[in-house]
This record gives sequence, C-alpha cells and structure tokens, in this order.
Amino acid sequence: MPPVTIHCVRHAQGFHNTSVANHAIHDPMLTQLGEEQCKALQANFPFMDRVDGVVASPLKRTVYTALHSFTPAIKNKHLKVYALPELQETSDLPCDTGSDVRVLESEFKGQPVDLSYMYTPQAKAWNNKTGKWGATASAVDDRARIAREWLYNRPEKEIVVVTHGGFLHYFTEDWMDTHKMDGTGWYNTEYRSYNFGNNPRSGRVILVETEQSRARRSGNDQPLSREEQSNLHRTESKQKAEEEKAYQKASSIQAKV
Repeated sequence: MPPVTIHCVRHAQGFHNTSVANHAIHDPMLTQLGEEQCKALQANFPFMDRVDGVVASPLKRTVYTALHSFTPAIKNKHLKVYALPELQETSDLPCDTGSDVRVLESEFKGQPVDLSYMYTPQAKAWNNKTGKWGATASAVDDRARIAREWLYNRPEKEIVVVTHGGFLHYFTEDWMDTHKMDGTGWYNTEYRSYNFGNNPRSGRVILVETEQSRARRSGNDQPLSREEQSNLHRTESKQKAEEEKAYQKASSIQAKV
C-alpha cells in the first residue's frame, strides 16, 4: 500500500491538567489556555492542506482539540472528526472516563463529529473502564494495537490522531521521557509524525516516527532500539501494575470505612 502518514497529537490543556484535585472532574473540558493552544496549533501545523482524515478519542477535550485545531482541513475537505474509543486515556480516574454517547451526541450536535462507531458492538461499555477497556497495561496495549490496525486499514493517506499523553506512549511504542510531565513525555498540542511499518518479530503493524519529526523534537539524539524501547515498556507496565494494586487496596479500605 502507498505510504500513509499518521500525525499524533496530544490534546490541549484541560481543566484536569491544572491541578491534581481536578482529576476528580468527569470528562473535563478545555481551559481558555487550551483553546489558545488549539489556535496556535492550527496556525503552525505545516501539513494542514494534506490532511484527509481526523480521528480522536471520544473524550470531550480530545474532540474539541481536533475541532478547534484542524478547522481548515475539516471545512475545506468536508471532513468529520471520527470518534475511536480505543484511543481513550489509560487510567480509570474520572477525568479519563468518557461520557455516555447520548451526552456526546448532545454536546456535539450540529458539529462535524462522527459518533457512529460508538454504537457498534465493538464499542460497547467503552467508558466502564473494565475488561477490554480496563486501566491495566495489558488492556491498554491491546487497545493500542487495535487502533494501529484500524488506522492501517483506512483509505486516507494523511491522518491526524488526537489522543492522550499516557496513551500515546502505548500507541507509538515510544517510552522516552514517560515521567517528564505527569506520566507523559508529550506536551499539550504537541504533534509527531509517523509512517507504518511492521515488527520484524511479530509481523504486527507498528508506527515509525519520520526523520523530520524526530529531528524537530530531538535534534541529533539517536532513537532507542526496539529492544531498549521494550525494556522501558516492561518497566512502565510493571509500575502500572503496582499502581493498580495500590489503587485497588486503597479503594477497598475506603469502602470499609
């Protein structure tokens, strides 16, 4: 198949990004600064005229980031922001838990947002954060794989994917600077560009960052090998599992009280 470019974008600042206390906000909106970040991204994104597909996590902050940042492509090419639940954030905190699809229909009524996938069996219980949609490393890994394969089979050739800082490490399989900014190495509205490749061992679809993208953010730094990235991933997955156990224990104690 011809080369396809995936432009990965972390959402703009949401209210949950302003304080730990705000992690208790369910599916928070963008802040005023977040909206300004979207305007800046729109003005500075160099591939706007090439974009022929826009996909986003169904959380409000990601959909609004897509709508505000990629308005020219959406308007000029009559695109819609396609909501893909596999792109949701990794944790089960209220801020990372999506709204009911009927709430989303009301929120984005009259706007170019395609929620059709949200009504399919594949998306059932997408915001319950259990099973396939759980906050475990293995579940997130699987969602990332499904999302990559879904995009690989799309007909578009230049696709913007707006998602979350934590999930982006699983999605791109790049684990550098994971804890630089509250569990992610991605700044709000940062974008990086990738082409598809194949894992030589498993044959699975992977994302390979373009040289231009890596040079823009890393200068002359050499990318880690697949083995080094795998080692970082194992470390991160182990820590996530330990955090999950601690969370469950704390929840159990609180329930008894």
